[in-house]
Amino acid sequence: MAQRPTTETSHAIPNSTLIKELKLLKHPEGGYFAETDRQVDEIPSPFANGASRSLATTIYYLLTPHQPNGVFHMNKSVTMHVLHQGRAEYTLITPGSPPRVEKQIMGFNILAGEVLQLLVPSGVWKMSRLLPADISAPDPERVGCLITEVVFPGFAWQDHGFLTKEGLDELYGDGPEKEQWVPYVKTKTDQAS
Repeated sequence: MAQRPTTETSHAIPNSTLIKELKLLKHPEGGYFAETDRQVDEIPSPFANGASRSLATTIYYLLTPHQPNGVFHMNKSVTMHVLHQGRAEYTLITPGSPPRVEKQIMGFNILAGEVLQLLVPSGVWKMSRLLPADISAPDPERVGCLITEVVFPGFAWQDHGFLTKEGLDELYGDGPEKEQWVPYVKTKTDQAS
C-alpha cells in the first residue's frame, strides 16, 4: 500500500456546505457544532457525583480556516472522537506534577500515525487545531476537520470547564512550558461572549 502524503486532508465536502447542510453553529470552544442526538434514557454519572445524565450525546464538530482551533476545555464525561473528513491536531494535558502532554493527529494517514478515532478520558484538558501546513492550502473551503463526538454519560454544561490563564498557572506554576498554551485558553473577554 502506497503511503499518502501527510498534507492530504481528504476534505471532500466544502466547509460552507457542511455548515449549511448540517446546520452547524459557532461553538463557545471555537469551531462549529450541532447536537445530533441526546439519548432520553438517563443514568447516574460516576463523574458528576451520581447526578442524572443522558446515557450519551452526539455532536458534529468542525474546524475551518476561519475557526482553526478550539480552546482548552475539560469534560467530566468520556468523549470518543470519530473522523469524517480533514485533519486536526489534538493536544491533551493530563493534570499532574508535572502535567503530561500528549499530541495526536486525527487524519487518514494511518501509516504516518494519524488516527481515525480518539478517546479522551474524564479529567483531561483537550484542545484541537488545524495544522499550519493545512491552513496554507490554496482552497480554504476544502481545509478543515469534521468529526463526530460521542460523550458518555451525555454532555452537560455543568460538567464542562474552560482552562483559563489562572488554571494554566495552577497546572504549570512558574514553568516556561505554559507559555506555548496561553493562546489556547479562555480569556475573561471570551467568557463574556
